[in-house]
Amino acid sequence: MARQLLFICSQNRWRSLTAERLFDDHAHYETRSAGTEPGARVRVTAGHLGWADVIFVMERRHADRLRAKFAPQLAGKLVICLRIPDDYQFQDPVLQVLLRKRLQPFLPEL
Repeated sequence: MARQLLFICSQNRWRSLTAERLFDDHAHYETRSAGTEPGARVRVTAGHLGWADVIFVMERRHADRLRAKFAPQLAGKLVICLRIPDDYQFQDPVLQVLLRKRLQPFLPEL
């Protein structure tokens, strides 16, 4: 069974969506992405968090926002901060390389 990965950034337009796309058709991982802000393309819900086996956030403030709003849903969930600033566009090759580098220790099948 595939591990379910959730990627979170602010607007779900560049970083988290790029991370989600890295795993299109991957045999070991199923992915979704969402944003923490009201104007996000897809805004994170309790359902997203319940679905996920592992939650990756791009910045610490995203984890803080999740904990403030969804503390019960995060109980027992692994939340990992990738420390990727909001400096990239969607599918930026530099962002893709950085995501792979930061995800590798947690996702050996990447």
